Amino acid sequence: MKCYCLRMGNTFKNVKNSSKNYMVFTLGQRWISDTESELGLGTVVAIDTRMITLLFPATGENRLYARSDSPVTRVIFNPGDTVTSHEGWQMQVDEVRNDNDLITYIGTRLDTEETHVMLREVMLDSKLVFSKPQDRLFAGQLDRMDRFALRFRARKYQSEQYRLPVSGLRGMRTNLIPHQLHIAHDVGRRHAPRVLLADEVGLGKTIEAGMIIQQQLLAGRAERVLIVVPETLQHQWLVEMLRRFNLRFALFDDDRYAEAQHDSDNAFDTEQLIICSLDFVRRNKQRLDKLADADWDLMVVDEAHHLAWSEGEPSREYQVIEKLAEKTPGVLLLTATPEQLGMESHFARLRLLDPDRFHDFAAFVEEQQHFRPIADAVTSLLADHAISQNEMNMINELVGEQDIEPLLQVANSDREGKQDARSELISMLMDRHGTSRVLFRNTRNGVKGFPKRELHAIRLPLPAQYQTAIKVSGIMGTRKSAEARARDLLYPEQIYQEFEGDTGTWWNFDPRVEWLMGYLTSNRKEKVLVICAQAATALQLEQVLREREGIRAAVFHEGLSIIERDRAAAWFASEENGAQVLLCSEIGSEGRNFQFASRLVMFDLPFNPDLLEQRIGRLDRIGQAHDIQILVPWLEKTAQAVLLRWYHEGLDAFEHTCPTGRAIYDSVNAELINYLAAPENSDGFDDFISECRKQHDALKSQLEQGRDRLLELNSNGGEAAQALANTIAEQDNDTELVNFALNLFDIVGINQEDRSDNLIVLTPSDHMLVPDFPGLPEDGCTITFNRDQALSREDTQFITWEHPLIRNGLDLILSGDTGSCALSLLKNKALPVGTLLVEMIYVVESQAPKHLQLTRFLPPTPVRLLLDRNGTNLAGKVEFESFNRQLNAVNRHTGSKLVNAVQQDVHAILTLAEKEVVSEARAVIDAARREASEKLGAELSRLEALRAVNPNIRDDEVEALETNRQQVLESLDEANWRLDALRLIVVTHQ
Repeated sequence: MKCYCLRMGNTFKNVKNSSKNYMVFTLGQRWISDTESELGLGTVVAIDTRMITLLFPATGENRLYARSDSPVTRVIFNPGDTVTSHEGWQMQVDEVRNDNDLITYIGTRLDTEETHVMLREVMLDSKLVFSKPQDRLFAGQLDRMDRFALRFRARKYQSEQYRLPVSGLRGMRTNLIPHQLHIAHDVGRRHAPRVLLADEVGLGKTIEAGMIIQQQLLAGRAERVLIVVPETLQHQWLVEMLRRFNLRFALFDDDRYAEAQHDSDNAFDTEQLIICSLDFVRRNKQRLDKLADADWDLMVVDEAHHLAWSEGEPSREYQVIEKLAEKTPGVLLLTATPEQLGMESHFARLRLLDPDRFHDFAAFVEEQQHFRPIADAVTSLLADHAISQNEMNMINELVGEQDIEPLLQVANSDREGKQDARSELISMLMDRHGTSRVLFRNTRNGVKGFPKRELHAIRLPLPAQYQTAIKVSGIMGTRKSAEARARDLLYPEQIYQEFEGDTGTWWNFDPRVEWLMGYLTSNRKEKVLVICAQAATALQLEQVLREREGIRAAVFHEGLSIIERDRAAAWFASEENGAQVLLCSEIGSEGRNFQFASRLVMFDLPFNPDLLEQRIGRLDRIGQAHDIQILVPWLEKTAQAVLLRWYHEGLDAFEHTCPTGRAIYDSVNAELINYLAAPENSDGFDDFISECRKQHDALKSQLEQGRDRLLELNSNGGEAAQALANTIAEQDNDTELVNFALNLFDIVGINQEDRSDNLIVLTPSDHMLVPDFPGLPEDGCTITFNRDQALSREDTQFITWEHPLIRNGLDLILSGDTGSCALSLLKNKALPVGTLLVEMIYVVESQAPKHLQLTRFLPPTPVRLLLDRNGTNLAGKVEFESFNRQLNAVNRHTGSKLVNAVQQDVHAILTLAEKEVVSEARAVIDAARREASEKLGAELSRLEALRAVNPNIRDDEVEALETNRQQVLESLDEANWRLDALRLIVVTHQ
């Protein structure tokens, strides 16, 4: 690590009398980061035998460095320099005093002209920014031309990307599904979002949560994220976050926790992004306390509907999440729909989000009744018919504090603007909806893109062996309850196995096995998911398929470890030499999605309709490209035959989702069990089926009428959501990104090998700018710029402006001095030989904490100047890319001679540039301040207006936005500019 004395005059000198290759660290010394100069001046705040800690007050961030070979530079000013104190006043340095490696500056204050003023280095302004390009130019440290061009493009593209309204939504490897994008765009931009994601099964709650997490992280609103899930879903979340969002979470279990305890007092402080199971937390109170004290910014809880709660008797699991939610600013709960949960359970989820707002269940129930008129009003506005006087009165009453009569008149006419007026009225009503800001719930009725479901019921004879076993079981099981007998009769192979013991080989005569083998051999190119109730059945089927027909079958059951299940799922998903069939037990398949397959075989039937929907939901998900074929081989004269008819004819549960299933099951449970326990007795069964279907149709109609269309409208985003998806789609396959990325990889030194189908293989080389490029594996990776290609090839990485490879590449170029200084020759006979031009790239920026998201208004913005000896700025007339193509490189030896020859002229031009850049930089800052003031002011006004009519607008949200607005404007007032890169151009005729 080199230690330098840095002068404001921008010349570097070795520290005098230093025989060591690095300075001794002392508390209070000031240093700068060589790789993160935007952090400003750092202060040494901690030292141990191997490490030092620097605090960067300008951004409030800490960095830990090794004491040797660290990328930091000692800052010592020289006499003649002007320094700024942390209070803002400036002083011209007359004398530099070194006391035990701590510097004190003595000089004259410029504001009061007081002399012999002393300023200790620890009191220096931390927002000091250093410009180095001219130092490198005069030292002959010239970069290649292509690196200078890459640096300018990196500045330009980075500035443009920060300003895009869809920033944070483009980088995920997912389909562009409007309702998901809408929810992520809304929630992801909030301060400490606390919401319930309650979409119906298959609509992508995990994807929505991942999008929100990514936006919060990229924007700096969150840095520490905790995901709490059922144990069976840990690895699925781990893989989804990495594969879809490039987010590397650490999975904490008992072993990882024990290991991390050696590294920190609180093991959870060792990682920023953590996934753990609810059971892992629940089992140990001390562990829960540590987790709650780990200062999380955002917590995500999956399967939150399993948290049992009743007034006065919350479950241990509920209490665990409640404690974590109390200490975590942002909370996302992923749960079943309110209709499935029931009112009390739904209230319990809302109570976790805002216990002050949702503290009384009875009051909540009463309040919900008041929102029905709002939903009715929205329904009438959505319908394309005239609004009745009663409906107009109702809307007027609901929006009583505003005069909406003119809007109503337009909305109820055939005049231009009718739809706009209705949309505005709907928006006003949505603002008043009780839970529209904390609850998002999309249903399949409101989302397009789901496949059809087709049932194929295969009738098979009941083998004599099963008939005998069932009869004997009936005789011996007279003391069993009807429900126990019914459950037994659904699985005749288990009854047979119980009597025959280990010698029982039911698979040798069960016609379902023969049918399954025939179906699989006839459809060898199809991926088939087979689900059965018990793990033993799945294991026996795998052995039979492998031994008799050589069918590659993976097994997936609760007896496997999570890693073993992941391997089985990956083998099934693999196109090359993968398993044709995946055999799943009921419990083992929970939470797993296999929408790349479209054929589902139910070897048996589950006992309740929720489990049936869960089975079908493994394939019936958004993103499924084919109609789903549901195949049910059933044995006649068995409980299976009874249950099949009830599900299909009574509930229509195979070919459509069945929201009524649980309610009807509860109401007819006793009758159904009697029919299942005695399948040979069919008296009255047809009437029973008919009655169930009537109940189903009536309940479904009732649910449809009770649909909260206002909530659905708020959740799916309508036309705005589609516009969001279209905007991102238009940015896919950005040719500027492709050209920039390939240029970046080339200059960094990453090997590139073109493959067919828009694929490129990247591998590290021995001559990279850095030994290990962040995000590039040691064995390389395959990339694509095509979203569809990335979705179809899980072994590829989808490259966007938000991908870590690009973001890390931008940071690598811009945080260092790569391309900051160059010299080129311009062959142009229209200009005199020796004509001198200096191209300068200034960066206008403001240092502020990341959470302020200042880059929305003022990202580091390049200002390009092209000056001749007279100070004339030609940048407006000479476009960068076309000019760059006219230039030629010059070797370093010749370049050094040229620089020395024109050094005084360059100094003069740089002096002129400092004056020229002021007006352009100020214009950039003023525009940013106007935009920030207008947008943040409008956001604040809207939120304050909403708070007046909707109690779900939290006070802390309004206060946070007001504080944010003030801090953003203050930071913009302190914005400045610096020289980031320069290029000397000399005209030649040769």
